[in-house]
Amino acid sequence: MAFRFVHTADIHLDSPLRSLSLRNRELADLIGDSTRQALVRIVDLCVEEQVDALVIAGDLYDGDQTSMKTARFLASQMQRLHQAGIATYTIRGNHDALSRITQELVLPPSVKVYSGRAEAVEVEKGGLGIAFHGLSFARPQAPESLLPKYRPPLPDRVNVGIMHTSLAGAPGHDVYAPCSLADLQGSGFDYWALGHIHQRSEYAGRTTVVMPGMPQGRDINEAGPKGISLVTIHDDRSLTVEERLASIAEFARLPVDLSQAASWFDVVETIETSVAELRGRMPSDHLVARLVLTGTTPLSWRLRRDRDLLLAEAEQRAEGIGRAWIEKIEITTKAPGEASSRSSADPLIELAELMRDDVSIRHGLREEVRRMVKELRDELPPESRAFTGSDEAEFEAFVERLLAEGSDDIVSRLRSDGAGATE
Repeated sequence: MAFRFVHTADIHLDSPLRSLSLRNRELADLIGDSTRQALVRIVDLCVEEQVDALVIAGDLYDGDQTSMKTARFLASQMQRLHQAGIATYTIRGNHDALSRITQELVLPPSVKVYSGRAEAVEVEKGGLGIAFHGLSFARPQAPESLLPKYRPPLPDRVNVGIMHTSLAGAPGHDVYAPCSLADLQGSGFDYWALGHIHQRSEYAGRTTVVMPGMPQGRDINEAGPKGISLVTIHDDRSLTVEERLASIAEFARLPVDLSQAASWFDVVETIETSVAELRGRMPSDHLVARLVLTGTTPLSWRLRRDRDLLLAEAEQRAEGIGRAWIEKIEITTKAPGEASSRSSADPLIELAELMRDDVSIRHGLREEVRRMVKELRDELPPESRAFTGSDEAEFEAFVERLLAEGSDDIVSRLRSDGAGATE
């Protein structure tokens, strides 16, 4: 008789809003509640599929939380699993180690929370023996591999290891309990249920190693559909892993080419069509889109000048589509002839080129922008710093993009486009 379990991680329950652009109250409410709804969906899946266990590989919480509302909500979901006869095996990750409610919460007896000392819990189903090995973070930092602390695989058991680790490292993630894929696959375990990195990855071999990613993204840097793993251990001890959708709201960058847009109406219609097409393809309940406007159009200057009006119109069109939201608009369009030489008769084009090309002006401005970006980045928690890139080259490219977009915005506000204003 097969044994089945759901593997998830990095739920970050009740994570605070991380995007400063979520000015829309309804959108903020949706994203603010999405981690709870993702957990509800996971529990629903466990009950509907009649699985034997739920495995949570760390970061169930989001840090130094004090709200007992979070604790009560979690307890209610664990109680649902308990009543359905489903066991829960969970470890504490680096964020859980910070949580003040972790130690205070009373959970049903079917929930096993592993301590800072490695343990193995043995279960049997129809003659099939399973051993769930786990080890929690005792402190928020774990600079060395935790693998040597785990108990050896138990004989005549399918051994499942639960670990919170950054593996060999990943962009946007600090190093926690690092270990290599080769070490995990050579450990003698049958399945490693990992957590910490928010992007899904799966490695087959003698040992199946799965990082399920987070079940719900929280901002544009966690874009794409998010899910969990449904694992089946067959009677012959072989394993099958299925990915299942969990995300309620899905973030996405949506490029919109405005090269054919000759009027403001054309722009709004093109945006609506693009959003509707993406909404139709998206498996999650809600789309949260960041529009990236591209192409060459005579409306380029007006788009920058009236960005707030365009955002309002785009939000209205998205509302009409249903379950679609506009998080932000990025404008990278160009005006016809904008790349012409300095001999152009248009003084504003000359001003834009001067702001881009004058070395003395650009150096001072660049250093000031670099300083401000670094200050902002350093004030954010580690997991929120990815917007500036994962290395120095990406950081410099980010600053360069800010400078280019900033000069375009300044010139667009100086331009008096009488014809455009009456469209």
